[in-house]
Amino acid sequence: MTDETKKQNANNWRPETQLVHGGVLRSQFGETSEAMFLTQGFVYNSAEQAEARFKNEDPGFQYSRFSNPTVQMFEDRLKLFEGAEECRATATGMAAVTASMLSYMKTGDHVVAARAMFGSCRYIVETLCPRFGIEFTLVDGRDLNQWQAAIRPNTKMFFFETPSNPALDLVDIKSVCAIARKNGILSIVDNVFATPMLQRPLALGADIVVYSTTKHIDGQGRCLGGAVLCSADFLTKYLQDWVRQTGPSMSPFNAWVMLKGLETMPLRIKQQCASAHLVADALAALPNVTRVLYPGRADHPQAGLAAAQMPGGGQMIAFEVTGGKEGAFRCLNALRLIKISNNLGDAKSLVTHPATTTHFKLTPEQRTELGISDGMIRLSVGLEAAQDLIDDVTAAVAAA
Repeated sequence: MTDETKKQNANNWRPETQLVHGGVLRSQFGETSEAMFLTQGFVYNSAEQAEARFKNEDPGFQYSRFSNPTVQMFEDRLKLFEGAEECRATATGMAAVTASMLSYMKTGDHVVAARAMFGSCRYIVETLCPRFGIEFTLVDGRDLNQWQAAIRPNTKMFFFETPSNPALDLVDIKSVCAIARKNGILSIVDNVFATPMLQRPLALGADIVVYSTTKHIDGQGRCLGGAVLCSADFLTKYLQDWVRQTGPSMSPFNAWVMLKGLETMPLRIKQQCASAHLVADALAALPNVTRVLYPGRADHPQAGLAAAQMPGGGQMIAFEVTGGKEGAFRCLNALRLIKISNNLGDAKSLVTHPATTTHFKLTPEQRTELGISDGMIRLSVGLEAAQDLIDDVTAAVAAA
């Protein structure tokens, strides 16, 4: 079977099969599990071959900062599953965000971003971009009119995450990306909360998708990583040189771990979504809980949009308890099974207090604008038995 035939077969596989078999490069030893190439560089048969390799006249690897066989397998598998032309893995999710934005924009450009986003992403937009002469406008991502009104002659990029961290606001991907495309603007979607199992931004019109693969793609809290999925044109003109020259490269070991994570992601996400729905329903019935935000519930403010662009409610829940910060802390400290951590997407259920961790650098006014109250708690549901999680949060909420 030729490599081209194998590629065609892989394109026709269903997602679960792609995530197990896609992108495999086997060595001469015919290993079953993907090989881990822990090497900095590669040797050449001759000086002429080295020259040809650097001139891109001879296919192959040069240096693991540029590319590596294990990393390439991860990139090929993820782009196959996502339906992207190209993928570049990065050391972290924030490296993916930074590379996708700053490789493209320059002094004098303008970016429009949804204000409901992760604190580090807001730093890139509000602090780092202006240092390079890039202007920004923050909008309520839920309001299509604000996206349209924010466009200037120098607007080059739309950036947003959906669902948002931590209040789980949704952005209408198809509509916002259509506005961008009509005006010659590039759209980037941070898809980390939904995961590629629950949301396919490229199919909805996005130009670029970014991930912190640290989260659900690894799925077991082991390694850092990120990924940018894009067109071949964007990779060639902008991203490739940025990654090659600035060095936000994923390590081969981390790429191997991510490959193993992709194999089990469908099973994990399915179970986590089912448990999250049960936990969200249980939380909504507790007297000390004043609000539950979960895209899979009918009382989510954007339940219709959630149903239209996500086949499941996801693994993330935001809820508010009585007593403000003190009540939230009493609740967190009373948990016995669920662990306090600012990470998410793990096999272990994790909980954090956004106002004092992931979003603590925002002003109180900014947090209020985003719906992040002092009593809000963000819960990432793992793979434990749903009833054990319900028992834990029920007892902890009583302590609030």
